Amino acid sequence: MAASLEKTPSEKAKPRKPRARNSPPRSSATRQSGQATRNSEIVYRDLRDAIINVTLPPGTPLAEKELTEKYGISRTPVREAILRLAEERLVDVVPKSGTFVARIPVSELHEAIVARKALEEVCVREATARASKSQLMTLHAVIQRERELAETGDEQAFHEADNAFHSGIASAGGYPGIWNMIEKIRVQVERYRRLTLPMEGRMEMVVSEHAAVLEAIEQGDADAAVAEMNNHLNKLQIDIGTFQDLWPDYFLFDKD
Repeated sequence: MAASLEKTPSEKAKPRKPRARNSPPRSSATRQSGQATRNSEIVYRDLRDAIINVTLPPGTPLAEKELTEKYGISRTPVREAILRLAEERLVDVVPKSGTFVARIPVSELHEAIVARKALEEVCVREATARASKSQLMTLHAVIQRERELAETGDEQAFHEADNAFHSGIASAGGYPGIWNMIEKIRVQVERYRRLTLPMEGRMEMVVSEHAAVLEAIEQGDADAAVAEMNNHLNKLQIDIGTFQDLWPDYFLFDKD
């Protein structure tokens, strides 16, 4: 006897639960959440770069409404970006007053420079012992680019070349990850360094100090290379007082 093709009640498809009126499709919420995250990241990166580059100087007010209008987004991703910046001590959220670009904490400058010197010493010693000819040639090319940028006065490009020199030494020493560590602890130092570059002769001085470090590395004298690097980094610490006097409103005097 032929089997019945009719489905039993249990086999029949259960009716789909109707979607609430005016509710978005189920995938839409996920898309909206992902877009909000991307928007927050864009605002965060833009503000962070502007703060570190001192395009937004310490004390500059950050109005949520203006930022939402500028980016054409809601306030939620803007607030999330500002909270991330506050965690990095790049902005201050003052109740009933507003949000402002944070001043540069002097205590953090000193600590970051001390930590950086210790980490860079490891890189310099290893680079002296193991750097290849091609890596040394790359470092020479970076210094030459720094010379050219110092002549044209391109501070942003010089800043990037400066970072490339230090990153190159870490790579030559076999410790590229150490440079990533340095980048995480030097956020406030970067803001301070950007204030120093416009000073007459500052970029030329940096080029000379980098050249001295590289010369010692090429000669195989690790102690001399470390001494030259320490001299280079110590200049930042020694000069803090000078720049505090020039821009007292830019610094947080939290260290005796």
